[in-house]
Amino acid sequence: MSRVVATTTLWRPTGPEELALVEASGWAAWPPRLPEQPIFYPVLNEDYAIRIARDWNVPASGVGYVTRFEVEADYLARYPVQQAGGRTILELWVPAEDLQEFNQHIVGPIEVVHEFRPQA
Repeated sequence: MSRVVATTTLWRPTGPEELALVEASGWAAWPPRLPEQPIFYPVLNEDYAIRIARDWNVPASGVGYVTRFEVEADYLARYPVQQAGGRTILELWVPAEDLQEFNQHIVGPIEVVHEFRPQA
C-alpha cells in the first residue's frame, strides 16, 4: 500500500533556456543554478508567477512560461515563506546547494501552465 504524501503547489516563472533543461530532465527536476544565482525562487502564488513570466521573462527572452509543480509539504517546512513585496508576493528561497535535494522531493511532473509572448 502506497503512502499518501501531503504536497504544496509551487509555481516558477521561467524562460526558454531553463525550461529546456527541465524538459531534458523528463519534467522531473530544476537545473543547477548558475554561479551568479545563489538562490532558487519558487513562488506560492500563480498570479505572481504570471506577472513575472509576462513582464520580465518575455522582454528578456522573447517568451515566458509559468510552471506548476508539487513538493512534499514536510520538506518545504524548512524554508520560511518570504514576502518579497505586497502580501501576495510570496516566495521560497532555496539555496543553490539545496536544489538537488529539493528536486528529490518534487512529487509528479513539472507542468507548463501558461505561455506568454510579445503582443503583436
